Amino acid sequence: MEDITKVIIPAAGQGTRFLPFTKAIPKEMLPLIEKPALQRIIEEGIQSEIRNYIIITARGKNSIEDHFDADPILESFLKEHQKESLVSCIDKIIKLAEFTYVRQQEPLGLGHAVWLARHCIQKEYFGIMLPDDIIISKQPALDQLIRIARQERASVIAVQEVPMDCVSSYGIISVKKQLTPHLFQVGSVVEKPSQKNAPSNLAIIGRYVLSNKIFSSLEQMKNYSVGELQLTDGIGHMIQNNEKVFAYKIQGVRYDVGTPIGWIKAVISLALQHPQYQASIKRYISELGTIDSALYNQSKNIEHSL
Repeated sequence: MEDITKVIIPAAGQGTRFLPFTKAIPKEMLPLIEKPALQRIIEEGIQSEIRNYIIITARGKNSIEDHFDADPILESFLKEHQKESLVSCIDKIIKLAEFTYVRQQEPLGLGHAVWLARHCIQKEYFGIMLPDDIIISKQPALDQLIRIARQERASVIAVQEVPMDCVSSYGIISVKKQLTPHLFQVGSVVEKPSQKNAPSNLAIIGRYVLSNKIFSSLEQMKNYSVGELQLTDGIGHMIQNNEKVFAYKIQGVRYDVGTPIGWIKAVISLALQHPQYQASIKRYISELGTIDSALYNQSKNIEHSL
């Protein structure tokens, strides 16, 4: 298998759960402490030695392109005030990564968004990363999949065990064969099944390494789909046509920032791991429910050291 060098990042969603915030600001630019969610995704890609990013955007998403572009006026201002370190992490990305932007004109589903990037992918394996899923792990989540793809010389998708009452919110796999405690050959995929019809509780989450054959499968499924074209439709078609697909239980902690409550949990969790903020946030949380908390003592909301 040749090196995997490209990643598709679908970022064309409307972000309706976050309205009115997302009326003018893309959901993918929601801040997770000092970085937007999309930047954290690309940092994971760079740690996985990916340099080429194809980002699927839509109308009103120009701030994504601006964020990953040089800004000489800002750079000059920060240099003058000895604050270049404030943007050093994004400057590193700009120097290391190459970006291609593809516009999705209609919200026709994740499968359609991926299909739009077909002209950017040759006869090669490539990654897909969804900005809604932030995964914190020692080994980057995408790199975990790349290693499995090389080992099995096949497509591999990330999965996570979820409670059975949550299966209707995910694509769910059936297991054809279990190879290790964390690695499975996929028998089929079912998009958002009912609890009684779910073949397992192994849910597909937002990391994939796929063969370029996904595009021909999506092309064929596109001819039969009504409404949105799902990526799971294409993956299922590949399996039905004797293409091996594996699933790997990602090792790490996943945060779903595609919902307000998931985003809030992610912000709190990341703050608790942040060297600059963790002590203050731990203290704030420990005082909740006591008469010494910020609910009763407004001075507790004032920080002089941060």
